[in-house]
Amino acid sequence: MIITYYGGEFFKVQFGDTTLAFNPISKDSKLKSSRFGADIVLSTTYHADFNGVEQVSHGDKKPFVISGPGEYEVKEVFIKGLPSESKYGGKDLVNTIYTVSLENMNICFLGALNNSELKNETVEALDEIDILFVPIGGDGVLDPVKAYKLAVSLEPKIIIPMHYGDVGANDALKVFLKEAGENPKSESKLTLKKKDLEGKEGDIILLDSVNE
Repeated sequence: MIITYYGGEFFKVQFGDTTLAFNPISKDSKLKSSRFGADIVLSTTYHADFNGVEQVSHGDKKPFVISGPGEYEVKEVFIKGLPSESKYGGKDLVNTIYTVSLENMNICFLGALNNSELKNETVEALDEIDILFVPIGGDGVLDPVKAYKLAVSLEPKIIIPMHYGDVGANDALKVFLKEAGENPKSESKLTLKKKDLEGKEGDIILLDSVNE
């Protein structure tokens, strides 16, 4: 599995010949977007910063789009969407938390979540998380303190913060890392196999934002 970060909450996850795009930034957004072809798009929230399907419909790739709660199986990828809340952009929005199982690893993508008090049934569904993507910028999504506390409570092996830098509070990442007591170096891409997760408990990995 190879994970690439494009800023905001926009990620590419590749394994074998399959490409997933999480919360692609639309060309209508004020944030910088990127283009590539995806097989599956997961959009958590109806907002231009998170639903740029046109940006990942490229070449011969016509992605299967998932934009809400439910259970899905696409190209041997098992996906579950769980309803939650966001106040991004100052509006009450539906946010979908996604769990994705592939290559014997479990991803949890919190999207634009703003409420750290998750329903019991949601917490129960977020079991055995290997890689957790958590928003930390505040301003309608989780602030860095609440984000870290929620992330730790979910007991993932790896935590990848998102929604900072060009969006959210200027000091969000600094505050998040202070809460964690860590200062990891950022990486351009993250390449992971199941065996790489052995011995990890809430390790924070920072990814540089790239433009393609």
